[in-house]
Amino acid sequence: MNWFSILSHESYKLHHYFKTFSYSKKLVLTALFSALAAILQSTGNFLPGIGYLISPFATLPILICTIISIPFGLQSYVLTFLLLILIQPGESFVFPFTTGIVGLGIGIALLILKRRIGIIVFTSILLMGGICFLLYIVHFPVLGPITSTSLSLKVIGFIYIFSFIYSWVWVELSRFIFKKWYKLMGEK
Repeated sequence: MNWFSILSHESYKLHHYFKTFSYSKKLVLTALFSALAAILQSTGNFLPGIGYLISPFATLPILICTIISIPFGLQSYVLTFLLLILIQPGESFVFPFTTGIVGLGIGIALLILKRRIGIIVFTSILLMGGICFLLYIVHFPVLGPITSTSLSLKVIGFIYIFSFIYSWVWVELSRFIFKKWYKLMGEK
């Protein structure tokens, strides 16, 4: 694996494919993906245990909408947040700073930065910023009882390492999904 390789070939091809869609078709896709993201994000509270393994997948619908176009990704991000306020207010507090920002960050980075290391670093900084904002500014224990809400450089370092690994996994997963998706489109 080359850290400086360009990853955005499939995402650019999908982005250009989605450009052929009408505005209303893109809007419907954005609404559907936003509803899916809201459902996935709220599974942690609806299905304790297994739901916590499912809820990180709320990143994928936001990522796909951002690949459609950055404005539609932002719309999906906001719409998912508003849906979560209605169906799961506790998750609406966490979503914009964690899973939502990862999907938005990877989508934007795939379209703008292109290289693996840039995409991962950009997204990990966004995720670390979101987690630190919740922990140290709002004093919301987003990581549970593992960490306190008092400022610690050691904890921030661990948060960045976690954010980097989490972003790396999502970048590789999205690359895999987009390759398969583009291959399926080519066979039609």
